[in-house]
Amino acid sequence: MHYMDLFWLFFILSALQPILKQKMLEAARQRLIAKIEKQRKSRVILLIHRQETMSLLGFPVFRYIDIQDSEEVLRAIHLTDPTVPLDIVLHTPGGLVLASLQIARALKKHKGKVTVFVPHYAMSGGTMIALAADEIVMTNSSVLGPIDPQLGQYPAASLLRTTEKKPVDKLEDQTLIMADMAKMAIKQVEEAAYDLLIKNYPQEKAKELAKILSEGRWTHDYAITFEEAQKLGLKVNNNMPQEILQLLSLYPQPVKKVPSVEYLPIPKKDISSK
Repeated sequence: MHYMDLFWLFFILSALQPILKQKMLEAARQRLIAKIEKQRKSRVILLIHRQETMSLLGFPVFRYIDIQDSEEVLRAIHLTDPTVPLDIVLHTPGGLVLASLQIARALKKHKGKVTVFVPHYAMSGGTMIALAADEIVMTNSSVLGPIDPQLGQYPAASLLRTTEKKPVDKLEDQTLIMADMAKMAIKQVEEAAYDLLIKNYPQEKAKELAKILSEGRWTHDYAITFEEAQKLGLKVNNNMPQEILQLLSLYPQPVKKVPSVEYLPIPKKDISSK
């Protein structure tokens, strides 16, 4: 074979390798999802957001819950028999309130049991979705987050508190308008959270949780750990199936030139026997 033919063969194989790798990964995910559904007799729906990198400029692009996500999740729910349990796997920094609420309200209306699995984190809108579940499954290390609304780059609660500390005649019209919007936003989110929680919690507990999570007592990126979620009274447990953690590993972060974390995947028993 001519050297030029070898070069072109190598070039073609190199070009096809990422595509073949992606297809193999997709097939592995589908097999594992089918296995989990068979074991739990449920419909598994994943909402997973990874950081993506633009191939040309290298700027990080963060994915979040958007309308397209809500459309896809709602379609999956509608295609599922109302009596079949739903297992939702969440891995997200949050996103649009509208999209998150659409998903959460659809889960609330589902007749079968709804279980939300949080292998790592489900912040903001992700937590809003989790509030609609009959059961939230976390690990000892995974976290939820506050659902307090944000107006642009500012927390609604901070805007409201700032205006309360100054006389009205000392504030600009724009500030007063933003404060009024902040007040409405907090009320709307609190009411929405209560409406989701009332299905699985007593009325007073639902009110308490809705207020705590939406009032802005923490920064928006505050991590609500498994232990703290328990203390708040959320219906959480740490019975995370190994298959769910394995499933998340099949959604790898886009490959970097040099990995930031590296280790040998040796089981505990093999390490202890060294």
